[in-house]
Amino acid sequence: MFSSKSRSEIEINPSSSSTSLIGAGTIIKGDIISSGDIRIDGTLKGNITGSAKVLIGAEGLIEGDVEGQQADILGKVTGKIVIKDLLNLRGKATIKGNISAGKLQVEPTVTFKGQCHVGEGTVAEVVEMKEDQQPIAKAK
Repeated sequence: MFSSKSRSEIEINPSSSSTSLIGAGTIIKGDIISSGDIRIDGTLKGNITGSAKVLIGAEGLIEGDVEGQQADILGKVTGKIVIKDLLNLRGKATIKGNISAGKLQVEPTVTFKGQCHVGEGTVAEVVEMKEDQQPIAKAK
């Protein structure tokens, strides 16, 4: 019924397919780095870097940059978004910042203010732009 292994002997597989959740009402100040899927329904004041899927729920708010393999955004992001594969902007998502993605799907209810670079090779460079200036490309 019970395992004979002590706590120090239990193996934890970091590559298992689990999703980290930042719940509604939670505020995090700082950067998040995740190797698994992550869902944010709360507020993040910092950057998020994921090597899997990033999902920002309808109540989610990110004040910082988002980087990942794939992303679904239904909430608000103020910052740069760099997605290697597919970026879905859905529902009443509000984006204020530049987007770079391999593929992009946008629903008509989405609000977006910034520049958008889509397709092969666009993710390799990061574009920074200040108000009333021309974009400056920087190698990543």
